[in-house]
Amino acid sequence: MMEFSWVYDHSAIDWEELSELYRIAPLGEKSPRDLATVFSASRFKCLVYSNRALVGAGRALADGADCSYICDVAVHPQYQGLGLGRKIIEKLVALSEGHKKIILYANPGKEGFYFKLGFRKMKTAMAIFINQKHALEAGLISET
Repeated sequence: MMEFSWVYDHSAIDWEELSELYRIAPLGEKSPRDLATVFSASRFKCLVYSNRALVGAGRALADGADCSYICDVAVHPQYQGLGLGRKIIEKLVALSEGHKKIILYANPGKEGFYFKLGFRKMKTAMAIFINQKHALEAGLISET
């Protein structure tokens, strides 16, 4: 059985390693500089290591009372299927306890995974993306 160490702060993150994790997970290109900004601004962080190698990550932007937004959950491809993604989400949900709502958005096709963790579709969520065309093509938003 594999052993993992769990870290809940960003003080020792190797931003290049985290950027590479998102690239291969695959969650897209996220620059080390941008990751340092967003993780520093996030109230909750969850990092998973195996033999000092970063194999999982996630974070939640939270205001302390009303809303916690879980985002950027990624697991290294060699460690997918072991339940790490589920455990990261569960930990971020537990850290967000006491907020009136916990929100995340799922990539198309992943809704069933989050449904099993207690999340339900919102009927009123709206978004503006920096690249609206790409978000539309990826199925993240609709024109109506």
